[in-house]
Amino acid sequence: MTYAWLGAPAADVAETARTLLGWLAVANGVTIRITETEAYLGLGQDPASHAHRGRTARNAAMFGPAGHLYLYRIYGLHTCANVTCGPAGEPAAVLLRAGHVVRGADLARSRRPAAKRDVDLASGPARLVEALGLQLTAYGTSVVDGTGPLTLHPPTEPVPDEHVLAGPRVGVTAAHDLAWRFSIVGDPTVSAYRRHVPRSSRKDLGSTP
Repeated sequence: MTYAWLGAPAADVAETARTLLGWLAVANGVTIRITETEAYLGLGQDPASHAHRGRTARNAAMFGPAGHLYLYRIYGLHTCANVTCGPAGEPAAVLLRAGHVVRGADLARSRRPAAKRDVDLASGPARLVEALGLQLTAYGTSVVDGTGPLTLHPPTEPVPDEHVLAGPRVGVTAAHDLAWRFSIVGDPTVSAYRRHVPRSSRKDLGSTP
């Protein structure tokens, strides 16, 4: 399958992140409509990107062709899913931040027993991965040709510009105010914005570290 964003340059990753709003992520019996994304550019211009300082074993998928999964764990507990963008050798990726389960809700609930409401099933990057039943073994697999566990499908109609909100990314330690987080206005699955506060600052403020 060929989509326009697959051939876009890495520098256009923000537009790809906006484009993927409304797309359907299908994996392991669950379908999620993507409601929130974040763009990351690894060309030495985005210090929040995992590829900012070059290629490593962890971020190697970002240096491959567009349309593949870049999976990584945070805090050693949670897995996040990104879709690679740009041609091979030009690292960029879109983080799938949140979505709404539209098919397979029973399966998603079984994978996310802590979710109190259906809108919470995939309301965050780790929750989305859990709801889809994705494992780290899917690292580097295609999301467009059906050979991997996750496949992205375009919506019947793109999300209109007036329904898209662009704002700062969540929880990053650098490039805080770059408006590369895109979400569907008013959707209850979208993350509340919280600017990252270093642990030392949290202690100074009396917060739990």
